[in-house]
Amino acid sequence: MLTSRHNLAQLCAAVAAALPVLLVAPAAVAAPRVPPPSTAVGGERLGLPGVQVNPLAGAPALPRDLTGQSWIVSDAASGEVLAAYNPHLRLPPASTLKILFADTVLPKFDRNTVHRVADEEIQNIGPGSSLVGIKENLDYRVEDLWRGVFLSSGNDAVHVLSFMNGGIRRTVNEMQDRAEALQAWDTKVISPDGYDMDGQVSSAYDLSLFARAGLRNPDFRMYCATREAMFPGALDKNTGRRGSFGIANTDRLLGKYPGLIGVKNGTTTNAGSTFVGAAERNGRTLLVTVMHPASYQRVYDETAELLDWGFAAAGKVQPVGRLVEDRQADGREPTGQAGGTTGAAPGAPGTPAPPPHAADTATRPTGGGGGLDPVGWPTVAVGAVVAAGAVVLVRRRRASRRRWGRFEC
Repeated sequence: MLTSRHNLAQLCAAVAAALPVLLVAPAAVAAPRVPPPSTAVGGERLGLPGVQVNPLAGAPALPRDLTGQSWIVSDAASGEVLAAYNPHLRLPPASTLKILFADTVLPKFDRNTVHRVADEEIQNIGPGSSLVGIKENLDYRVEDLWRGVFLSSGNDAVHVLSFMNGGIRRTVNEMQDRAEALQAWDTKVISPDGYDMDGQVSSAYDLSLFARAGLRNPDFRMYCATREAMFPGALDKNTGRRGSFGIANTDRLLGKYPGLIGVKNGTTTNAGSTFVGAAERNGRTLLVTVMHPASYQRVYDETAELLDWGFAAAGKVQPVGRLVEDRQADGREPTGQAGGTTGAAPGAPGTPAPPPHAADTATRPTGGGGGLDPVGWPTVAVGAVVAAGAVVLVRRRRASRRRWGRFEC
């Protein structure tokens, strides 16, 4: 008995000695991943109000009478920001948030995967949403769903793909994680489709980050550049055959502005108009984002004017900032669409289930009978210390999420 008590005392002393380490360690793990509030992401000048441009000799003047509340012109390859106006101003993004949705979810499913749509997957879509026309109990290929997202800005297509990805909440949280990996700290995601929701915001700078990341995926680039496509229709009750109907890209510059690659437009009654456009000329690809100009048509006019200016100003202005690089650390390939095993839907036969997101799980206590011997109590003590450290970690992570706009259902 003396030996057991002696061992117990030693173990308790070891636990006590380890306690400060175990409680301090989670603090390092949970350190905030955000820049200091006084530092604008991409450069100090991008945090200043008003127009930021640094012209050299021979540089063209910026377009006059720009009405956008926020805009930015950047080089997609180098990340150099050629000019900007309030680029970190947080505004509702409308359907341009689908760029982040695509960058997050597009690599997960092979384009040839076939999915049968359940009724609940196209329920609870916001009133007045743009729809491509998906019907329940019918099969759709993933590539058709993505055409519905990019061409018709279909919120129904976004909802179906979100359910394939494990649900709306999981997708929203993954989008927020992806935004943080891209250092897009102005963005708060509440709906995966960009539908107007209180508190949902982004910025011209962040939308440019999303577009730059998305364009590195050939499938993203293909979908956003597609002008017209045929979309699967409903079954004919008489023949039992399935028809199709045409859909057209709602991007008004596509096919009209020389060299336009695409990206995404967005308009809602409350958010106004926002547009992210990418164009290529003489081997250079420029990105322009314009948020909330005076009218729906002005968002396209001002994007075209700023693209024209950017191509003319290349080499004649010094950058005023930079699009920061992706901090994704898990080795994810940006081109996971074509033909790989990643195309299987979560939960499909023969594929592992996706890991649960923290917000989708709960810990349940388990009980058991019987007491513990003297050696068992130190084990409980160690477990308690570890649990205490975990509580500190969870609390700090939750505090960080509340501070920086993490959405929790």
